[in-house]
Amino acid sequence: MIRDNASPWIERAASAAGLSAELSRRGFLKLSVCALSGLAFLGLGDALGQDAPLVILDNAQGVILADPTRCVGCQRCELACTEFNDGRAQPSLARIKVSRAIDYGLDGPTGGTGAHGDWGDGLIVQGTCRQCPHPVPCATACPQNAITADPKTGARVVDPTVCVGCRLCQRACPWDMLAFDEQAHVATKCFLCHGSPKCVEACPAAALRYVPWRDLTRDTRPTRATLAVVPAQQAKACVDCHHPATGKTPQ
Repeated sequence: MIRDNASPWIERAASAAGLSAELSRRGFLKLSVCALSGLAFLGLGDALGQDAPLVILDNAQGVILADPTRCVGCQRCELACTEFNDGRAQPSLARIKVSRAIDYGLDGPTGGTGAHGDWGDGLIVQGTCRQCPHPVPCATACPQNAITADPKTGARVVDPTVCVGCRLCQRACPWDMLAFDEQAHVATKCFLCHGSPKCVEACPAAALRYVPWRDLTRDTRPTRATLAVVPAQQAKACVDCHHPATGKTPQ
């Protein structure tokens, strides 16, 4: 089935991406990998339907990779984050979360005998934004469409002029990585400092690295229960994309 439908689908994808129909072997392989990854997510049967829309979604260019075995809990990364983004030293507003993991780790005191942190096994697990692939939980939950992709890095960033402070994005993030500025009454999240993360630069123990994007959402389980309230119009768009022209009702 894939073999029979692959050629016209790839031609459509190449055309939409601004590429010529006659691709080089390397170009064809790169586009095929992206296409098949998208098909796997959307559902093969629906995505190859006759009336299926073509959706090309870009991920962030990079992501911050944390090494807990190197973290010393100095919290310089949090200070660097807020000083650069907010003009003040306020770790509670940082887009990287270290302070909450120092004592017990991300699971808190309920982690039991397996708790991380100084009161557990001494391992401090830094909380970092995974720069989620589509569908991005925080962006999907925002009723104002205030979370959009940074044109330079592809990372999602909160537009403070559009955010109304409803905090639905915070409740939608499985890792509780969004912060909320009580003074400005807007949400905020890691947007990789326009491609030069200040937390990485400030870390004295080399416990943070800025690396090419990879899907970190599959590497760790969510740390909290989430509540994603998706606006009706946006929910309809999601259904049209993921269940195109099939007449199926999402389960």
